[in-house]
Amino acid sequence: MKGPLLKRAPGLLLAGAVMLAILAALWVFHERRVAPNTPVNGIAQAIGGPFALTDDHGKRVTDRDFRGKWLLIFFGYTHCPDVCPTTLSNLADTLAELGKAADRVQILFVTLDPERDTPKVLLDYIAAFDSRIIGLTGSPEDIATTATAYHVKYAKTQQGDDYFVDHSALIHVLRPDGSYATFMFTDASGLQMAKRLRELMAGS
Repeated sequence: MKGPLLKRAPGLLLAGAVMLAILAALWVFHERRVAPNTPVNGIAQAIGGPFALTDDHGKRVTDRDFRGKWLLIFFGYTHCPDVCPTTLSNLADTLAELGKAADRVQILFVTLDPERDTPKVLLDYIAAFDSRIIGLTGSPEDIATTATAYHVKYAKTQQGDDYFVDHSALIHVLRPDGSYATFMFTDASGLQMAKRLRELMAGS
């Protein structure tokens, strides 16, 4: 019996490798841990830039409206089943951990699903986490431009009569002058993010 099994071993290994490759290919963008400044062809890619969007009260805002505060920008959508609500919960915990220092911070939740995420939908959704978080939406073109500036990859995946939006997920941190500071992973706890923000504030 050992002879046939040994002969089949290379084939079984190859089949296993192919299966792993297929599974890896099916793992789309969600929660991709890629450093945003990863060089492409030896050239560092800048992160961030001007944006013009609509807040969750229907007011048109730009990046300049948030000057003077540390910005935490997270891209997602209200129908997101896992990463987005967990991240927003962690961000709400961050504000609680910061205490008075939270006055120096503004969290922005930029939707990647402007078709469904109207200002009212965003306002109601964010209220479940922390009303100090501001939701931003806009035209599909506005969202695409802003997402591209922050190297956010996203794509709509149809499932029957519904759809989901697969997307990369990082929390981008900007200094009060609008320059890019760093990024944090979405699974960091409120305590961890608050600690990192205090370090950044102390060094500014």
